[in-house]
Amino acid sequence: MNRRRPLRPRVRGFTLMELVVTLALLGLMALLAAPLAELSVQRSREQELRAALREIRIAIDRYRLAADQGLIERKLGDSGYPPDLETLVKGVPNQKSPKREALVFLRRVPRDPLALPDIEPAAATWGLRSYASSAEAPMSGADVFDVYSRAEGEGMNGLPYRDW
Repeated sequence: MNRRRPLRPRVRGFTLMELVVTLALLGLMALLAAPLAELSVQRSREQELRAALREIRIAIDRYRLAADQGLIERKLGDSGYPPDLETLVKGVPNQKSPKREALVFLRRVPRDPLALPDIEPAAATWGLRSYASSAEAPMSGADVFDVYSRAEGEGMNGLPYRDW
């Protein structure tokens, strides 16, 4: 009787060379994806900065409009702009209302998304420009005419963050 040994089924798997090539390709793809991820993070932070600047500037303009309409008490020589960013959140009494309800212009002061995380409160993350200072050399003063980011560097549009 001719007894044959049963054939073992062939064990299938990856060779060492296939594994090395696969890992090299994955590493190359990760190397190419890292700058794109950084670009995406920068783009989202810049979008947050634009939105925060727009929100604060609209609130400042609404405060000025209310002051011009006589809704906010103005002293002689006042510019009509808020004295600080917190005033936009706390509110001011409506001079034309019998109950003197507070006129609130912001729910909260947004943080500068490019500022260091340890700066508190959020209003301290912004640079303030008073009505009396020039746009080229903004300085804080008795009121808040405009805000700007104090972050160093340029945006993806080539303009320094300070000039946005």
